[in-house]
Amino acid sequence: MPAPHQADAFDELPLLERARAGDDAAFSDLVRRYERKIFRLARHITQNDEDAEDVLQETFLKAYEHLAGFQGNSKFYTWVVRIAVNESLMKLRKRKSDRTVSLDESIDTGEETIVREIAVWEDNPEQRYSAEEIRGILEKAIESLRPAFRTVFVLRDVEELSTEETAAVLNLSVPAVKSRLLRARLQLREKLTRFFRRKEDDVFAYM
Repeated sequence: MPAPHQADAFDELPLLERARAGDDAAFSDLVRRYERKIFRLARHITQNDEDAEDVLQETFLKAYEHLAGFQGNSKFYTWVVRIAVNESLMKLRKRKSDRTVSLDESIDTGEETIVREIAVWEDNPEQRYSAEEIRGILEKAIESLRPAFRTVFVLRDVEELSTEETAAVLNLSVPAVKSRLLRARLQLREKLTRFFRRKEDDVFAYM
């Protein structure tokens, strides 16, 4: 059984209470604990290191400025993730266009319509590629998803937030999160299938 995401691995409440009381060192401890995860989240959404760094800075600046108003209805980490997602999406909107090209636009009519025949990988990719290569291939596939699907997938399957936490962060209903996550997973499966099949065809072409 996989362990809960790292944000649940310690009690953040004592640090949070000290930070809200004006202890800057306590707030810095919270930043250090979560900054790598927030940067990774922003990088997945914006697909740009410079933008992700900007999002990281803006996220914790806003969290610091509004800390007194944080009611504690959710975990501090969930609250910070919500700020980071909003900042990341603002970065995308400022670009005026998303550079991602979805291969599945024509089937955007409901999750049942995108369940198509998906090839089985005859050869186990783990036997042909290193862990680092597979990680890079997966990251590129994630980046190729439409932002709405990519964000849900990253929050649920990469950052390991619960469905309810993801819904709260994105202001979506739980069914909407489940639907987007399903479609993201199916599209990723298909994209990866296409990639490995194409690589296999390239190998045979040179034999």
